[in-house]
Amino acid sequence: EVVSVFSRKPIFGYRFIAMSSIAIAVIGFLVWGHHMFVSGQSQLASLVFSFLTLLVAIPSAIKTFNWLATMYRGAIVLRTPMVYVLTFFAIFAVGGLTGLFLGALATDVPLHDTYFVVAHFHFVMVGAVMMAFLAGLHYWWPKITGRMYHERLGVVSSILVFVGINVTFVPQFLAGVAGMPRRYATYAPAFQLDNRISTVGAFVLGLGPLAALWRLLGG
Repeated sequence: EVVSVFSRKPIFGYRFIAMSSIAIAVIGFLVWGHHMFVSGQSQLASLVFSFLTLLVAIPSAIKTFNWLATMYRGAIVLRTPMVYVLTFFAIFAVGGLTGLFLGALATDVPLHDTYFVVAHFHFVMVGAVMMAFLAGLHYWWPKITGRMYHERLGVVSSILVFVGINVTFVPQFLAGVAGMPRRYATYAPAFQLDNRISTVGAFVLGLGPLAALWRLLGG
């Protein structure tokens, strides 16, 4: 909806977007075994779950391509909802591509239960989902309440969220590749810099939604 409105074009390939959404929902029920690659399950089960996990990338890519095709040669208007959509594309791409490493058996085994998993999960389920939610919220808020938000502050908050997500979770990717396990209260001194940068990013990330909420409520 937001991509179409702020590109001044009808959505490209609506039927394929709808079918891809259904495909993601169906396949998503069948990928739970990728959490168990190191649990001792059979090699056949791991192979099947790996295939299904990587298969999710196809409908996800179709939806992303259709959104980008909608924007192609469109009269794009960079209002707050559209800025959130553009940042969503970047976050969703990183989250999706890093998921391929966790879906493939050869790379999931050394990365399993490390901070790489934490960063990937949060790029998708916090970063991408929150960006899409805030895009829709800013688009519908004036229609719901009859009150317009401050446009410049809206763009600033979207940039804060985008920067905060990257500063928070990119160091976690690096720490995970280096071998830092998740769910540990303490960690080796070698991971101190990554964790400090991530902490700073978390504060920046917190400011973004708070600024959006304050602005929408008429602050």
